[in-house]
Amino acid sequence: MIQTADRIEKVQEYYFSKKLREVRELMAEGKAIINMGIGSPDMAPSKEVIHAIQNSVSDTGAHQYQSYQGLPELREAIATFYSSKYGAEVNAATEILPLMGSKEGIMHISMAFLNEGDKVLIPNPGYPTYTAVSKLVGALPKYYDLIEDKGWFPDIRELEKEDLSKIKLMWINYPHMPTGAKATKTQLEKLVAFARMNNILLINDNPYSFILNENPTSILSIDGAKDVALELNSLSKTFNMAGWRVGMVLGNEENLKSILKVKSNMDSGMFYGIQKGAIAAVESSQDWFDNLNKVYSARKELMLQLVKKLGCTYDSTSVGMFVWAKLPFGVPSAEKFIDDILYDKDIFITPGTIFGSNGEGYIRFSLCVAEAKIQEAIDRF
Repeated sequence: MIQTADRIEKVQEYYFSKKLREVRELMAEGKAIINMGIGSPDMAPSKEVIHAIQNSVSDTGAHQYQSYQGLPELREAIATFYSSKYGAEVNAATEILPLMGSKEGIMHISMAFLNEGDKVLIPNPGYPTYTAVSKLVGALPKYYDLIEDKGWFPDIRELEKEDLSKIKLMWINYPHMPTGAKATKTQLEKLVAFARMNNILLINDNPYSFILNENPTSILSIDGAKDVALELNSLSKTFNMAGWRVGMVLGNEENLKSILKVKSNMDSGMFYGIQKGAIAAVESSQDWFDNLNKVYSARKELMLQLVKKLGCTYDSTSVGMFVWAKLPFGVPSAEKFIDDILYDKDIFITPGTIFGSNGEGYIRFSLCVAEAKIQEAIDRF
């Protein structure tokens, strides 16, 4: 057997890859599992998005290789979207790079800017892929604490006491996953100033802006942010297009040129029809956002009944498509708690520990579950 690369030994299989395999096995045994674990939207994209991809497949050149930088009209649509929704002005020609999902952007950015031995500031709790990708490229994760008492926002004064000389990147994610915490404009301004002072590239991963959030914010709306910051975004959550794999990275021209060097060696452009659907998505009317949030609001109200039934508490100001809940006092392990529920009640909930050590004592519920299924879960208790 051929020995694997050393980098593979530094990472584990993604939690959901393993756990969902277990869930599927239980379902194959006849268990009626209700999956509240993963944030994969269960609703369809708008009819305009569907029609756009359907109508595009007969266009001349639709099935050829596409530009690595995406269709100009897609970049124009994204620029208009950022201006109208976030108040952030970006140049469609030079400051937007469409991606096949924002998750690949984490790898592209890391490969473009990190050398072996560079250090990366990663939130704890936070998206596990930040850690995995950093290790895969030979960088060293350095975790910064996010805790409930401080609103799940980094303590910049504490960070400034650290040796930051080898820090190259800092990952942030607001609205935050998994906690649903928001960052104010003032807080984002402080992060931009911190990054500038310490010569750190700041990346905001921003796919949850419009889910149950009245004030969507982009770090690129902060004055001078483009000098030190990039933003990742995605159509997966807001437009129910997770399987389409459409994302984007935005920032200054020089940074995007560096990312493009990596991306252009890893894919051959996004399918034309998907780009046409993406254009239709970002051009959606306000009715789309209002109706989407009406559904999620009803689901959340019902989900909170389940949260309370389990004796958990929650932050009523959180946003996004998850409910982050604190376990009752004295529960020793989030993973054991959710496994007991999985095996006894056939309900899968995510343990907070997969997002970092500060996730111990918490569990996460996805709102990508129909109301009838949430009610069924409540009834099982």
